[in-house]
Amino acid sequence: MKLLKLNKLITYSPPSLRRRLLPYLLHATNLSCSSSSPQMSPWSGLQAWRDSPLNENRFWGPNGPEALPLSIDDDCAMMVRSTSSLAELGTLVLSTSDPLTKSKLSHLAFSKWCTEKLPIGSCVPPSTPARPDIPVLVSPKEIPAPKDSGLPLNAYMLHNLAHVELNAIDLAWDTVVRFSSISQILGEGFFDDFAHVADDESRHFAWCSQRLSELGFKYGDMPAHNLLWRECEKSSDNVAARLATIPLVQEARGLDAGPRLVQKLIGCGDHKTSNIVARIADEEIAHVAVGVCWFVSLCQKMNCSPCSTFKDLLSEYNVEVKGPFNYSAREEAGIPRNWYDKSLPSEQGENKRHVNNEQLSMVYERLNTIISMECQNANSVNPDG
Repeated sequence: MKLLKLNKLITYSPPSLRRRLLPYLLHATNLSCSSSSPQMSPWSGLQAWRDSPLNENRFWGPNGPEALPLSIDDDCAMMVRSTSSLAELGTLVLSTSDPLTKSKLSHLAFSKWCTEKLPIGSCVPPSTPARPDIPVLVSPKEIPAPKDSGLPLNAYMLHNLAHVELNAIDLAWDTVVRFSSISQILGEGFFDDFAHVADDESRHFAWCSQRLSELGFKYGDMPAHNLLWRECEKSSDNVAARLATIPLVQEARGLDAGPRLVQKLIGCGDHKTSNIVARIADEEIAHVAVGVCWFVSLCQKMNCSPCSTFKDLLSEYNVEVKGPFNYSAREEAGIPRNWYDKSLPSEQGENKRHVNNEQLSMVYERLNTIISMECQNANSVNPDG
C-alpha cells in the first residue's frame, strides 16, 4: 500500500514538483521485488477497437444502428471550435447540463480529437458534472419500484440504463480531464482510450433516449440516484483507484447485468429495446478491457502485483464487488477471476512478495517533507495565496 500512497502523492503534487518527485517513485519501486503474477490475457479485440474509424451510427434504425446526420446547432459548433486541447473539450462536456447536448458534444469532442492534432492540455474538472433539473436525484432506496414509477417495465429498465450511460459519459471525460496534469506519465494512449470510451457512451445514451421517445417517454420521467458519481468521487485522488473502481467494478457490473436485462426485455415482448441493450452490453467489453490494460500497465510501472493491488484498492476505498458474475464476459474482457471471486485463492506467490517497508516509509516521509517545504515557500512568497 505504501507504493500506492507514493503514487498518489506524486499524482497530486503541484506541477512544479512533479518532475522532482518522480525519481522517488522510481527509487521506491526498485525496493520491491517482482510479483509472480501469471501472464495477463488482454481482450483480443482491443487493438481493432482502437483502430476503428469514428462511429457515426448514433440512430437505431429498423435493422440496427444507422448513421444519420448529427443535428448540430451553431452554439454547439461554436463551443467545440473555441477549445484548443482534449482537456478543454472534456471540461466542456462535463460543464454541459442538457443530456442530449452533452451526448452530442461528447461525440463532437472525440471527432475533433481524432481529426485535429490537439495537445492533451491540462484542466481542472468541475467538482461535479452539470446536471439537468430532472431527473430528481435521490438515494438508491428512494428509487420507486417499477409498479410505482408510472412507467411500463420496459421503459423503466431503459430509463435506468439511460441514466447509467449518461453518467458513463461524465465518468470517462472526468478521467481524461482529472488526470490530464500527469499526461507525460500516463502517455497519450491513455487519454485517447478514455475519450474513445466517452464517445461510445454518448452513442449508447443517444440510442436509449431515442428508444424512450419511441415508447412515449423521456429521460427524466422518473427519479434516479447519484450512486455512480459518488463512487467516482472516491477515486478522484488516485488514477490507479479510478481504474480499479470504474472500469473494473462499475463497468464490469454492466457485463454481469446485460444478459439478464436482455432476457427481461424479451419477456416483455420488446425486442427492439432488447437488441439495443444487447449491443450496448457487447460494446462494454472494450471499456472494461481498456481499464484492465491501463491498470496492469500502472501496476507494472510501480512493480506491484495487479491482483493484490486491485484488492487493496477496493478495500482502501470501501468498494464491494457483488455477483452474480458473467464469468465468460469478464474473462473475455481480461479480468482474471481470482481478482474478484472470493471463492478462489489469490495469485500463487502473492504472500511471498517482499517489500522493504522501512525504506518505503523513509521515501514516503521524504516526499511529504518536500511538498510541505514547497507549500511553505509558496506561502511566504505570496501570502495572499
